[in-house]
Amino acid sequence: MDLDKIIELLFSLLPALIVGAIAYYFFKQHIENEEGRRRFLLQKNMQKEAFPLRLQAYERMALFLERIAPSKLLIRLNPISSNKEDYETLLVATIQQEFEHNLSQQIYVSDECWNIVLAAKNATIQLIRKANMLEKTDTANKLREVILTELIDKQAPSNAALSYIKQEVSGMW
Repeated sequence: MDLDKIIELLFSLLPALIVGAIAYYFFKQHIENEEGRRRFLLQKNMQKEAFPLRLQAYERMALFLERIAPSKLLIRLNPISSNKEDYETLLVATIQQEFEHNLSQQIYVSDECWNIVLAAKNATIQLIRKANMLEKTDTANKLREVILTELIDKQAPSNAALSYIKQEVSGMW
């Protein structure tokens, strides 16, 4: 008789256990869904707040590239003396100083964009150093002339990087 009562009790509890298991499954699904929704809304809100910062970083990178463009750099920085090495040092130091001023912007731009900006900076410095090493370059004014003449044949490294930034920013919309 005890066995019959236990079996009867199990049959009575079986529907309650099934309903309990189904309720647990649905509540678990609901909680996971709500958590995913909250995570999505939080991410969407963070992107909305980060967008102006990213745009500002791209603006600063564009300004940096404009400022280190050899044609603009040479107009802005006149030689202090006729010594070409002093002028080269001044130009390279100015580029490096501009770069260090904008170093923190790499957090907000893509890795590829940062690498392109870095390559443009290094290529501009290389252009200045190569022009200084030419035999025909004997004074600071001649160095300016040689650099500008070099840019007639090809575009400045900063122009290619600036084009990439414009393309990347247009893809953000």
